[in-house]
Amino acid sequence: MINQEEEFLGVDKNSGFALRVLILSVPAGLIFLILGLFDILSTPLAALSYICILFFNTVFLMPISIELQQIKKYILSLSSGANEEKLLSNLTEKETRDLTEAINSMHKFWVDKTGMLENRTLSDAAVLDTLPDPLLMINKQGAVIGANLAARTLFETGLNGREIREFIPDANFNATLSKVLAGQSRHEEMNLCLADRRDKPKFYLRISTIPWFAKGEVIAVISFYDLHKALQLEQMQQDFVTNASHELRTPLSIIAGFIETLQTTARDDEKAREKFLRIMQEQTSYMSALIENLLSLSKIELTVNTPPQDKVSVNAVIREIKSALEIKLKGQRLALSSRFARLPRISADEHQITQVLQNLLDNAVKYAAPDSVITVVTAKAPAVPKHKYYEVAEGEAVEISISNTGVTIPAEDLERLTERFYRLQEHKNKNIKGTGLGLSIAAQIIKRHRGNLVITSQNGLTTFAVYLPVAL
Repeated sequence: MINQEEEFLGVDKNSGFALRVLILSVPAGLIFLILGLFDILSTPLAALSYICILFFNTVFLMPISIELQQIKKYILSLSSGANEEKLLSNLTEKETRDLTEAINSMHKFWVDKTGMLENRTLSDAAVLDTLPDPLLMINKQGAVIGANLAARTLFETGLNGREIREFIPDANFNATLSKVLAGQSRHEEMNLCLADRRDKPKFYLRISTIPWFAKGEVIAVISFYDLHKALQLEQMQQDFVTNASHELRTPLSIIAGFIETLQTTARDDEKAREKFLRIMQEQTSYMSALIENLLSLSKIELTVNTPPQDKVSVNAVIREIKSALEIKLKGQRLALSSRFARLPRISADEHQITQVLQNLLDNAVKYAAPDSVITVVTAKAPAVPKHKYYEVAEGEAVEISISNTGVTIPAEDLERLTERFYRLQEHKNKNIKGTGLGLSIAAQIIKRHRGNLVITSQNGLTTFAVYLPVAL
């Protein structure tokens, strides 16, 4: 703060104080000069009177000048943003006190307003940074004046203040942007491939003007929507329809062929009729299982982003499945060995986890060599292994390993085992029945639980290890 005493002892030489005192004293000086010229007042007395006027004017103006200087310097300090303290001074004049109160009220208002705007700016920035899609804000000159975290990550460089044409040199994009910035259009949409990038990402862009922000420089907002996932999903849907159609067409063709045969050449052949009807029944059962699996897969995909709520004991689920498999194991001359560790419960959908383990154990029985042993082991794991395509849960996990001895699965086939309708050629050659959807269903369920499925196969020993996060 400005010290009033210091100002009293030495008024700022640039304040114009002396000039104001002289100006106010001019009328009195002229009067004393006239009185002296007409000998109404002696010259020494006139001079003394003028000096007295100067003195009284100085005494009268000094406090006001000091207080006005305080107010002036305080306002200058506020304008530079260097002072946020309330103006405190022992003001003696009512007018300056009123002025000071008005300045303090204005100062408080703007401090509160600035704080509110800063908080809102931080809040808006935090919200924008949580958006998964890149977002750029552009001024009229085409320079970036704002970018969210996704945009900064995408372009891997400082963006603020840079011309957008510097890092997006696409001619079609720049022509479209110029059209929007020139006011010829308020909204434009286009596809953009960042050809200069190694991965050449493709985006769907929306360029929109926001004229009500013009005073704050923001003229346009550019939203980037990643087309890679959409194209990938579209391709998956096309593949799914193609594969499903193919899988259904084959048994339908077989059934149609046998029906035609039974209606013509094999009409009276009882032996052929029994054989054909048995094959038709098998194909009908296959189609029924296929449709059931397709419906199950669709249902699971609808809940893939919904966290499960049950608290499930993995060991108890495996024991129930093991009991149900005893007859099938004996029929195929197989043994089931199990080792259960003491495990915490997992947060899971009990029905879906049962479905996963049932499927894996059924596969182990189906593909195991005769007179071999299927092994089931449960254990605690420090964490769920990271997945290549989605984020797994953090923290401790439960591991369920199911191993069987049989054919070694080639390395190039391991990653494709969870694809829809994918089956090993060797299994097709051996005419081992299956829809090719079981492992796809299991993988989707495990994804919903933010777990992981790790498959290994060496020297005839194939192991499916399921990792599921422990309940919190």
